[in-house]
Amino acid sequence: MVRQARILAQATSDLVNAIKMDAEGESDLENSRKLLSAAKLLADATAKMVEAAKGAAANPDSEEQQQRLREAAEGLRMATNAAAQNAIKKRLVNKLENAAKQAAAAATQTIAAAQHAASSNKNPAAQQQLVQSCKVVADQIPQLVQGVRGSQSQPDSPSAQLTLIGAGQNFLLPGAKMVTAAKATVPTIGDQASAMQLSQCAKNLATALAELRTAAQKAQEACGPLEIDNALTVVRGLEKDMVEAKASAGDGKLKPLPGETLEKCSQDVGNSTKAVSSAIAQLLSEATQGNENYTGMAARDVAQALRALASAARGVAATTADPQARNAMLDCAGDVMDKSANLIEETKRAIAKPGDPDSQQRLAQVAKAVSQALNRSVNCLPGQRDVDNAIRTVGEASKKLLANSFPPSGKSFQEAQVNLNQAAAGLNQSANELVQSSRGTTQDLAKATGKFGHDFGDFLEAGVDMAGQSQENQTQVVSNLKTISMSSSKLLLAAKVLSTDPNSPNLKNQLAAAARAVTDSINQLITMCTQQAPGQKECDNALRELETVRGMLENPTEAVSDLSYFDCIDSVMENSKVLGEAMAGISHNAKNSNLPEFGDSVSSGSKALCGLTEAAAQGAYLVGVSDPKSHAGQKGLVDPGQFARANQSIQMACQNLVDPACTQSQVLSAATIVAKHTSALCNACRLASSKTANPVAKRQFVQSAKEVANSTANLVKSIKALDGAFNQQNREKCRVATGPLIEAVDNLTAFASNPEFASVPAQISAEGLAAMEPIVAAAKTMLESSTGLIQTARSLAVNPKDPPKWSVLAGHSRTVSDSIKKLITNMRDKAPGQRECDEAIEVLNNCIREVDQASLAAISQQLTPREDISQEALHEQLAASVQEISNLIEPVAIAARSEASHLGHKVSQMVSYFEPLIMAAIGTASKIQSSQQQMAVLDQTKTLTESALQMLYTAKEAGGNPKAAHTQEALEESVQMMKEAVDDLGATLSETASAAGALGGMVDSITAAINKMEESPAGEPDGSFVDYQTTMVKTAKAIAVTVQEMVTKSNTNPDDLGGLASELTNEFGELATEAKYAAITAENDEIGSHIKKQVGELGFNCTGLVTKAGALQCSPNDSFTKKELIDSARKVSEKVSHVLAALQAGNRGTQACITAASTVSGIIADLDTTIMFATAGTLNRENSETFADHREHILKTAKALVEDTKLLVSGAGASQERLAQAAQSSVITITKLADVVKLGAASLGAEDPETQVVLINAVKDVAKALSDLISATKAAAGKPHDDPAMLQLKNSAKVMVTNVTSLLKTVKAVEDEATKGTRGLEATIEHIKQELAVFSNGDPPPKTSTPEDFIRMTKGITQATAKAVAAGNSCRQEDVIATANLSRRAIADMLHSCKQAAYHPEVSKEVQSRALRYGNECAVGYLGLLEHVLVIIQKPSHELKQQLANYSKRVAGSVTELIQAAEAMKGTEWVDPEDPTVIAENELLGAAAAIEAAARKLELLRPRTKPKVRMLFLPASEGPHLHTVVDTLCTHHSGVE
Repeated sequence: MVRQARILAQATSDLVNAIKMDAEGESDLENSRKLLSAAKLLADATAKMVEAAKGAAANPDSEEQQQRLREAAEGLRMATNAAAQNAIKKRLVNKLENAAKQAAAAATQTIAAAQHAASSNKNPAAQQQLVQSCKVVADQIPQLVQGVRGSQSQPDSPSAQLTLIGAGQNFLLPGAKMVTAAKATVPTIGDQASAMQLSQCAKNLATALAELRTAAQKAQEACGPLEIDNALTVVRGLEKDMVEAKASAGDGKLKPLPGETLEKCSQDVGNSTKAVSSAIAQLLSEATQGNENYTGMAARDVAQALRALASAARGVAATTADPQARNAMLDCAGDVMDKSANLIEETKRAIAKPGDPDSQQRLAQVAKAVSQALNRSVNCLPGQRDVDNAIRTVGEASKKLLANSFPPSGKSFQEAQVNLNQAAAGLNQSANELVQSSRGTTQDLAKATGKFGHDFGDFLEAGVDMAGQSQENQTQVVSNLKTISMSSSKLLLAAKVLSTDPNSPNLKNQLAAAARAVTDSINQLITMCTQQAPGQKECDNALRELETVRGMLENPTEAVSDLSYFDCIDSVMENSKVLGEAMAGISHNAKNSNLPEFGDSVSSGSKALCGLTEAAAQGAYLVGVSDPKSHAGQKGLVDPGQFARANQSIQMACQNLVDPACTQSQVLSAATIVAKHTSALCNACRLASSKTANPVAKRQFVQSAKEVANSTANLVKSIKALDGAFNQQNREKCRVATGPLIEAVDNLTAFASNPEFASVPAQISAEGLAAMEPIVAAAKTMLESSTGLIQTARSLAVNPKDPPKWSVLAGHSRTVSDSIKKLITNMRDKAPGQRECDEAIEVLNNCIREVDQASLAAISQQLTPREDISQEALHEQLAASVQEISNLIEPVAIAARSEASHLGHKVSQMVSYFEPLIMAAIGTASKIQSSQQQMAVLDQTKTLTESALQMLYTAKEAGGNPKAAHTQEALEESVQMMKEAVDDLGATLSETASAAGALGGMVDSITAAINKMEESPAGEPDGSFVDYQTTMVKTAKAIAVTVQEMVTKSNTNPDDLGGLASELTNEFGELATEAKYAAITAENDEIGSHIKKQVGELGFNCTGLVTKAGALQCSPNDSFTKKELIDSARKVSEKVSHVLAALQAGNRGTQACITAASTVSGIIADLDTTIMFATAGTLNRENSETFADHREHILKTAKALVEDTKLLVSGAGASQERLAQAAQSSVITITKLADVVKLGAASLGAEDPETQVVLINAVKDVAKALSDLISATKAAAGKPHDDPAMLQLKNSAKVMVTNVTSLLKTVKAVEDEATKGTRGLEATIEHIKQELAVFSNGDPPPKTSTPEDFIRMTKGITQATAKAVAAGNSCRQEDVIATANLSRRAIADMLHSCKQAAYHPEVSKEVQSRALRYGNECAVGYLGLLEHVLVIIQKPSHELKQQLANYSKRVAGSVTELIQAAEAMKGTEWVDPEDPTVIAENELLGAAAAIEAAARKLELLRPRTKPKVRMLFLPASEGPHLHTVVDTLCTHHSGVE
């Protein structure tokens, strides 16, 4: 240690000298001063480190000295970083530049390979995904290249460096998606060369992205604090760009860039405005919390969004002919930049003073100014001005409704009524035209909004006239007119929002809903204030409603509702019944002149027709989307429509709350609305946070939800107070509480409007449109005939005696019925996914036939090896196909359960991988030498195909209908079967790949694990950070062991490297999965991201080691490759230590508990060894010491341990630092206690082994209790007081105190001949009770054992029982203490082996419960025997001694039952391993095997060449002697036999 410290001190000394030389050569005095200051800090830190190293070396067992050394080393590291910051930063930026270049080059090559492979790809869905991901990456490459060039041309510019870091980080996610898409495409590419090229390019890109991620993270850490300053510089630069663009426009030099059009740029302005609003909401939230790192990232996002806005604004100005509009656009954009720069400056000041109310208020004011400037920018867009004019027209016209009185206009009532009907028809028509124009250009929208504004003015005038006519209903008429005014304004606002983002499906639905709301409000007014013959108004209203919904069928390429396909069919069926009844009612009531009932029938028929049209339009859309050549829309991260609706409802409820006229019941109603919508928003935020991979967005969603929840809680509290005392003071408190809630909801809505979170609309193919046509045609016919039917019925209601009209009505009725029948038939015939399932089933049947033929060829040794492709390439193809099929199992199942529109897509995708799977499997099998492995691959491939076939049959039957409950169980079973088949085939492939040295799939698996770690988990974590930390520590240590084995095998047996590499891959996969959840549950985001970063770097090094292992397996004698493998292994081991350090930083206390538990386990093992020595009588005293020399030390140390126990228990609820100190202190104390008790036991002398064992057992019990207590403390750390883990902690603490007390009693009694046996027996009884509690807790044991071991252990109980009865009869302390020791060992062994055998996987539940019951009974019976012996020792009597026989019989009976239970575990074939016959049989079998082996060796022997020797003649006197020797040998041999 001192030597290492000396080396480190020399290195830092050199660095200090170098810094001083730089300072002397520096011309800038300020820089010189900074350098000298850094040198001084570094020198001081070095001195502290050297001093701490000396202290640690002098006291190697001192935890305090080691902690001091750690702190000094960390201080030196920080000082070194500070001193060499610039040099480190430059090196990191250079690495990032190189990584960015590699990533850009690899991405370009992958795009080229994807384009080349497109023509031979058989999977259109996978190809489309690849094309889309390539487009996104292609857009990112120029930014990355520009970032590299900027950084290289300005190496000292922080702005250029941060731009590069941002470009690198933005490149990672699209790059990873492209890698995934490329890998998914490879198996279905027909051209072999193209497939291999794309596969290799994807691998290269994955490696480049891993390097880019690491380089960007490290550069971010070095340059991060400059983010806010850089963002400010960028925004000020954009402001200058806007000024220059305006000057260019004035000179006529502002030209559009290639590809820029007015429509595109206007849409970009709308999208970028939303992105800016979202980024600003994020910036405000982070600034309020005072987190500089995340605020910097949010400021960077604001700058990026503003850059996009500036570019779009310039494009709009360049493509606008009107100079005034052009200048207005550039001026507004410049104003946005100015206000945004002010916001960033204010943010910088707010960060310095977190929590300061003045700075928060200023921040909110500046943010409001930015929001207003953004609105002004949007209002400058073409078409927006026209919509604004229309909104103003509606607003101006609506002012007439504020008049106090409405005098008659002089027109007659009939005239006013006709005018109102005409104006209503015109306004309704204009509303429908406005919806239609939303699908056209901005000019169409401008024209439609202008007409709508004009028609609204006419309608309002007619409405005011009608209000003057009907004085008694005037208030209601005016109220209805106000409703129409409000719904018209909403319609125009929806049109305005849609014009900036015409591709948003949510906005088009909102616009259509707003148009229907206008129609409904017009109908309400007409119904109330016009006087017509009964039934006429209802017919007019129905016609208007049908005209409004007709637009749904014009172009149903978007979802019109949330209904599933089967919901649509149900809706059509229900509404068709209602319509049938309504049509019969219309005919019957018109004939009999029952006009009120006629009107009701028309109204219900109209509602049913609207429902039918909506269901038909949604059903047609789902049929079109479900076609495999169509591209289904993708759901966004959030639904902006939901957020906007919730925002509106909350604002209206808050307005009602503060309204002085609001009653108590209205207050409670408003509170319910607020609670309902805020709860929905918080749930949406939680879901979005769990789905997004963007860490800043994840954090923002969580923070926004917290703000909404807290402000809602405050408002609810004030509402409760108002409900309790309905006075002005409480109402004012309510008003104040609504402010923060409205602000929080506004900020959340702005953030959620980010285009990044928006959904992707569907693209329906020509085939999909053709499939939709029959449904749409039937629905259109139904609507047209229904319109004719209502018009005819309207006439008949007035004049029922018109026979020609009746025949027309019957014709319309017949057409409506026929069209509905056609609609239902077409919807049932066109059910999504059915045709694709049939086609897929046929393909799979063909695949099974191919595998069968290949299997027959393999059995007859006629499977010809494929020569056109290598074994490794086939392995990769097969593994890739299996992986893609595995990825699609769950999506197919989900679609079959409840998403009919996705079923066809997912089934077609999955089945497209089976043909390449079969080809690759047959090719792989043809190259495998082992016939057993060959058949395994073919059989498991067939099993997978058959399980897929079974799944498709059940999926077809389920059809995506969630109401088909009878299919769900069968579907679940087939999914499980398919997953098992995938796992089996995957395991076989890993074995064959590792045996052949084809380890490319393992590298892909590790890379995939790293990428999955960066993704968000599907659900909430199940455990706490401590749980994941514990598992990760275990897995990381297992990786270290595997790596060490790889190094060993590289020298001894390189063929085993494949299996070890596979093991390493699996272990890393587990580590990465745990790391994802550990990062989420960590104390803060910094720790979480640090853990993921270290695990990612470990994975990157693991890929290198796996690659080297494959290379060495192929060339075992290559010394250079061997050296590279050893270097890679060293790097992996180093990274493992970094992962462990990151976990320790996450929870130092729990990590200390893990370490402490490991140390205590070692102490317990050491005490077991000492007990063995003591039992053998070899634990001898040193010199002439006595137990009295150690007694006081033992008692003192034991009491110190009790104090440590208190600290440990309290540490569970305290800080991690205190918990770590308590754990470390308790380990030091138990180590001392164990050592001093061992010395005390030795001092008793080897002549008294039983007493020695009693004493050591007592301290062993304490150590075990401490181990349990440490585990309980670790589990309870950070938990609330009412958590079950806290109860477990209290119980463990009680056991600990009990065992320490028992140790103290044993120590005091150990030299007392009269009581030491009694004390030993008491300790044994307590120990058995504790073991029994563990036995009965229901937790499975860490390992299992065989019934033979169990039976062997029961024999010890028989001996111990006899010993206990003898001790009870003799009452001698020597017998009692021997009984105590033997009993402890016998019962503990029996309970352990019983539980281990009972939990063996082959043991049934019934036999398990039987064994556990009799194990418990045996231990309880034996406990009763020992307690009875204890009573006899204390008060001996003849009667008590006679009862010993009953106790021993009870124990013997339990032992018999136990043995029978063990025999039941083994089954009928079990034999007693100690039966002499069995022993003899085993020995004979062993001898036969040995003879057979010897015979085989003899067969291989060759007779030696006989040397030529002379015959030796013995003298006659030696003959008798030789005969005697031979006779003796023969006799001995026969004896042996």
